[in-house]
Amino acid sequence: MSDTPATVEELYDEASGHVALGELPEAIALYRRCVALDPNHFESWHALGMALLRHGEVKEAIGAGLMATTLQPNDLLAWTALSQMYVTNKQIAEAEDAKGKARILSLGGKVVK
Repeated sequence: MSDTPATVEELYDEASGHVALGELPEAIALYRRCVALDPNHFESWHALGMALLRHGEVKEAIGAGLMATTLQPNDLLAWTALSQMYVTNKQIAEAEDAKGKARILSLGGKVVK
């Protein structure tokens, strides 16, 4: 990388490359930089949550997943991912709630109007 500060998009792309190579700690560090630079970058929160989940950092994954669903409450994949995170953490009631929201969205409804 050059000496110029990287944009969120550049960091996100680099992090996604690390995920593709199975380099989760490197990806997580870059996704964390993304959300530090732009706390409203939905894609970075969602990807951070998924990378953390795959890396076994479930509680932190849930936090990132909640940020993603807060930023885009009508995103089907965000709710589906959050449900998976809750299941992994054995939070079944929360998982069912998130799954229900994903189901509403899959049928064309809205969680937040």
